Amino acid sequence: MADISNFNPNDLGNPNNNIFGLPFTEEEAALVLLPVPWEVTVSYGTGTARSAEHIFNASLQVDLFDIDAPDVWKKGFYMLPVEKKLLSKSDYLRKEAELYIDYISKGENPDQNKFMCKNLKEINEGCVFMNNWVYEQCKTLLNKNKFVGLIGGDHSTTMGYVKAIAEKYNNFGILQIDAHCDLREAYENFTYSHASIMYNVLNEISQVKKLVQVGIRDYSDTEYNYIKNSNNRVTTFFDRDIKHRIYEGEIWKNIVTEIIDALPDTIYISFDIDGLDPKLCPNTGTPVAGGFEVEQILYLFKKIKEANKKIIGFDVVESGIGENDWDSNVAARILWKMCNLVMKD
Repeated sequence: MADISNFNPNDLGNPNNNIFGLPFTEEEAALVLLPVPWEVTVSYGTGTARSAEHIFNASLQVDLFDIDAPDVWKKGFYMLPVEKKLLSKSDYLRKEAELYIDYISKGENPDQNKFMCKNLKEINEGCVFMNNWVYEQCKTLLNKNKFVGLIGGDHSTTMGYVKAIAEKYNNFGILQIDAHCDLREAYENFTYSHASIMYNVLNEISQVKKLVQVGIRDYSDTEYNYIKNSNNRVTTFFDRDIKHRIYEGEIWKNIVTEIIDALPDTIYISFDIDGLDPKLCPNTGTPVAGGFEVEQILYLFKKIKEANKKIIGFDVVESGIGENDWDSNVAARILWKMCNLVMKD
């Protein structure tokens, strides 16, 4: 157990300590955060590969008192160091992906270009490498009885963690907060694209019995048909429908109850920052008008906990990097609330 007798939670965040200025080591912490510096297949904005470092810095400004979970931090939260070799691999393959995306965006056929074929093969192999790396890291932490939170990176980083946790839980669901369905098959020919994460999870991980999506507002007809033909394995609360119901007098509490009723008893939470109103995350990879206020989602999480759902893991992904690091400030505060939520008895 860590000796925190001399630690004052009301002091300024100490950058010589760990995330949120907390004085815990990996061994002492009950919850370990795994940063995954990866953004190879992003389709629009970049920066999320370096978001964990920025979130760490912003976290030092977060007050440690949480009225919903006082003193839960005493169980210990710790963020692992960013793996620089993985970041370098992401940077290299991102440049390759930019060339490939630019090529196909002009209507060119990559099958007729040996260089582009080589690029695509290298990118897809790199994404498999990243998935396996995340899987091994998470498996090791789970075997040490750590609760794991993943900090992306783009949304594709979730895959390895879900694979690892599926070895411990045979039947669970995923709550996905997102602007996008992420149900595209091999988007832009990238097998493990950020836009394909939930397609790949449902296709490869049979233990995921249910996917509940909230806030979706940018999707293709193929994705829409996938949902409709999923035999209720996927339930989607579209942003448009939520807003229309609220405009016509329904209250968020009642919609939250419906969302919770759609969830199984054991869940993993995948929080793509672009599920929020883009005024809160303007530098996320693919911002979309619409979305939620932070407090709406935190209210949903609070009600999930009150409903005695078992939360077995979570991620916070797609946080961008802006001029004044506003995105990182918002992400750090969401991360703090989620850490407290999952560790609260």
